[in-house]
Amino acid sequence: MSFFNNSFYAKISTVFLISVLFLGVTLAYLTLNSSMMFVEETTQKVNVNLAEEMAVEFQPYLMDSIESDSITKKIQYLKGINPQVDIYLLGSNGMIKGSFLGSDAPPELAMAKVDTAPLDAYLDGATLPILGEDPLNPEVKKPFSVAHISIMGSDGCYLYVILESQQYDEIAGMLAESYIIKNSMVGLLFILGTTALLGLLVFRLLTHRLRNVTNTVVAFEHGQLDERVSVKSNDELGTLGHSFNQMADTIVANMDEIKQVDRLRRELIANVSHDLRSPLASIQGYLETIQYKESEKSLSDEDRTRYYDIVIRNTKKLGNLISELFELSKLDAKNVQPDLEPVSIAELAQDVVMQFQPQANAKNIVLQSILPNEPLKLVNADIALMERAISNLIDNAIKNTPEGGTVNITPANDGDRVNVKITDTGVGISEEQIARIFDRFYQVDVSRTPGNGAGLGLSIAQKIIELHGAKLSVQSALNKGTTFSFSLLPYSD
Repeated sequence: MSFFNNSFYAKISTVFLISVLFLGVTLAYLTLNSSMMFVEETTQKVNVNLAEEMAVEFQPYLMDSIESDSITKKIQYLKGINPQVDIYLLGSNGMIKGSFLGSDAPPELAMAKVDTAPLDAYLDGATLPILGEDPLNPEVKKPFSVAHISIMGSDGCYLYVILESQQYDEIAGMLAESYIIKNSMVGLLFILGTTALLGLLVFRLLTHRLRNVTNTVVAFEHGQLDERVSVKSNDELGTLGHSFNQMADTIVANMDEIKQVDRLRRELIANVSHDLRSPLASIQGYLETIQYKESEKSLSDEDRTRYYDIVIRNTKKLGNLISELFELSKLDAKNVQPDLEPVSIAELAQDVVMQFQPQANAKNIVLQSILPNEPLKLVNADIALMERAISNLIDNAIKNTPEGGTVNITPANDGDRVNVKITDTGVGISEEQIARIFDRFYQVDVSRTPGNGAGLGLSIAQKIIELHGAKLSVQSALNKGTTFSFSLLPYSD
C-alpha cells in the first residue's frame, strides 16, 4: 500500500490496467452481442418469405378443421429442409391454436398467447430485424417469419414461425461455448496482455524520466545546486526539465546576488558607521573642549573661532553624507524621474568648470572644458540631474589627481549622440578596483583619508546617467589617469 501511495508509476499503471480490462470486457460483450444480432438479422432476412410459403402449403389442412396429422407430415418434410424452426398457429388475437415443435421441445408451452404487435410490424414491412416472443421461453426474443392464414374460416390468423428452435438454441449454445466464447476469450486475453505489456513498458520509460527529474529536484533541494536535468527531447517532459534548469540557474544567480548584496550591506553598515563616527566624534570632542575651557575661563576668541569652524565643517560633512544617502535611496527606488528638456552640454560643462575652479586652484590643478570647433548638438536631459552627475565626476577627478595635474571635460558630437568625457591625470585605478568603483561607499583610497568623501558620488552619477538611457564607462591606468565617459541622445521635437 505504501508503494502504491508513493509511486506514480504504480498509480498510473493500476488505472491503465483497470481501464484496459474494462474496455476489453466491454469490447467482448459488444462483439458477442453484435455477432448474435448479426445472426438473428441474417436468419430473419434469409427466411423472410418462409411463413408465407408455408401458409400456402398448410392452408388446405385448415379449412374445416386443423388436420394436425397432415400438417405434421408436411412439417416433417419441410423440417428436413430447415430443421431449426418451431411453427405456431395463432388466432387474430395471438392465442395459440396449434404448435408443431421438435421432438426435444418441452411437453407444455410456457405461454398461451403471443404479442401480435411485432408480427403486425413485420407484415407492414418494418425494418428488420424484428424479434418476437418464443412461447417456449418467454424471457427470450427471437427472430421469426410470419404470414396471415385462414383457420377454419377465421381470417386474420397468423402462421408464426420461430426461426431459432429449441434445438437450434442448444446447438448454438454448444457452438458458442466451444468456439465463439473460447476464441473471444483467447483473443481478449491476448489483446489485454499485449496492450498491458506495451502500456507498462511505455509508462516505465515515461516515469523513469519523471524519476530523473524528481531525483534532480530533490538533490537540488538538499543543497546540490549544480544538479541539472538532462534534457534529450522537446516534449512536455523535456520542456519541464528545461524550465527547471532555467529556474535553478536563476535561483543560483539570485543566491549569488543575495550574497553580494549581503556583503555590500555589511560594508555599507561599516562604511556608514565609519563616515558618521569620525565627524561626530570630532564635533563631540571640540564641543567638550569648548565647554571645558569656557568653564576654566581659558578659551581665547581665536581658539573658539577655530573650534567652531571645525565643528561647522564636520556638521556640513555629515549633512552632505546624509543628503547623498537620501538622494541615492531615491534613485534606487526609482522615485526620481528626469524632467527632459533641450540642454547645451557645452554651456553646462563651462558652468561646472567655473563652479569647481576654486577647488582645482587650491590643488594647483588645471581644470578646463575643451570644446570642439563644430557646434554641439543639444541633448535631451534633466539639467539639474545632469549637472549633479558631471559635478560628481569632476569632484572625484580633482580629489584623485595630485597637485600639478590636469582635469578636462570634453564634449563632442559622436554620430547621432553627444559624447562627454571627464579625463584626469590622477593616480588611476587598477583592473581589480574598476569593477567596484560604482559600489556605494567604495573608495580606491583604502586608507580612507579624511576629506576624500564618502564614496557615494560615482554611484549617484551612474544612477543619474542610467536614468537618461546612457551608460557610464570608465577606462584607467595606474599612475597615468582615468577617463569617465557617457553618450546622450540629441534633443528632438
